[in-house]
Amino acid sequence: MGLVVQKYGGSSVADAEGIKRVAKRIVDAKKNGHQVVVVVSAMGDTTDELIDLAEQVSPMPTGREFDMLLTAGERISMALLAMAIKNLGHEAQSFTGSQAGVITDSVHNKARIIDVTPGRIRTALDEGNIAIVAGFQGVSADSKDITTLGRGGSDTTAVALAAALDAEVCEIYTDVDGVFTADPRVVKKARKIDWISSEDMLELAASGSKVLLHRCVEYARRYNIPIHVRSSFSGLRGTWVSNEKPEGDAQVEHAIISGVAHDVSEAKVTVVGVPDKPGEAAAIFRAIADAEINIDMIVQNVSAASTGLTDISFTLPKTEGSKAIDALEKSKTAIGFESLRYDDQIGKISLVGAGMKTNPGVTADFFKALSDAGVNIELISTSEIRISVVTRQDDVNEAVRAVHTAFGLDSDSDEAVVYGGTGR
Repeated sequence: MGLVVQKYGGSSVADAEGIKRVAKRIVDAKKNGHQVVVVVSAMGDTTDELIDLAEQVSPMPTGREFDMLLTAGERISMALLAMAIKNLGHEAQSFTGSQAGVITDSVHNKARIIDVTPGRIRTALDEGNIAIVAGFQGVSADSKDITTLGRGGSDTTAVALAAALDAEVCEIYTDVDGVFTADPRVVKKARKIDWISSEDMLELAASGSKVLLHRCVEYARRYNIPIHVRSSFSGLRGTWVSNEKPEGDAQVEHAIISGVAHDVSEAKVTVVGVPDKPGEAAAIFRAIADAEINIDMIVQNVSAASTGLTDISFTLPKTEGSKAIDALEKSKTAIGFESLRYDDQIGKISLVGAGMKTNPGVTADFFKALSDAGVNIELISTSEIRISVVTRQDDVNEAVRAVHTAFGLDSDSDEAVVYGGTGR
């Protein structure tokens, strides 16, 4: 038996009973002959509570002290879990991200991992211990300050450790039984996927699927680490995510369509009255890039012949909306646009599947399903294996259900079970 890395989300360790249940599962893996490294998130809604508390003290908490505050949640989880494991008669050692050797860049609140040096973890394993690591955090290579990795940081920590330790698998434990063809909170008949390619999972994650985050899947694909998404509340087989289909497994096949994802965390900015000449779009997006804002979909209208002006629309996280507007307003004179429009009542629906590039008619069926559901489309973006549209936020759930049914993704069995409530 080899080394496994297990990651447990906040809903899995939300209370004392959850922590004891997780401890038993970890000990069972140890008894089965595995070396076990565990990555934990903060308990339940601890991180959100810490953010709310920080905002009560400071209107815009950011930077070093904010990271120092947020990492407290994972440190609580790791210590309590180590205690619970010891109570079951096994030795466990807990480590912060910096102690575990997670080295990051210097960007606070959304740092990226640049290296993992897990010397202390290897020593703990060699001594027969179970290693418990606080997820979501690391230490800056330059300043030596504590950093946090942003949304999905614990998943990324787990995969990075799995790669550094040459683990057999990275098990991501959550409050659903695996990756589903849609969010089971929205589509009750969503079907669990037995295996999905890293390529398809990347698109689903980037399109709003919450069970795995984009950076985690990207890291796993790069280092060829298989991920097994499972529920910590049941013993059922989960979903395998890997670069290649597992050999000799009759249960898995690569479907034409992998699933439907949705995202209501984005907003739309429209730059009105942009001179239709070379360099204008570059100036707009340089201002956005200089503000360190990531954008998603971009659409430019055909310029009006009478004015020579055009509109450019793009989507971005709602949390970055005010920053983007400020950055563009400062560049208004230099760019020469007329005005800005901001809309945070939008939603994105995405259809994902590697099979669509070789199956004509997928696009037509997608838009027909939306039309039959009375859903109006505002923006469209495509790749070889994804079609995404932006619509009104109020129409998102109905649109997801309509598309899911239209492509035959509804399960014939019982409704999907959500054990916790967050999908993480």
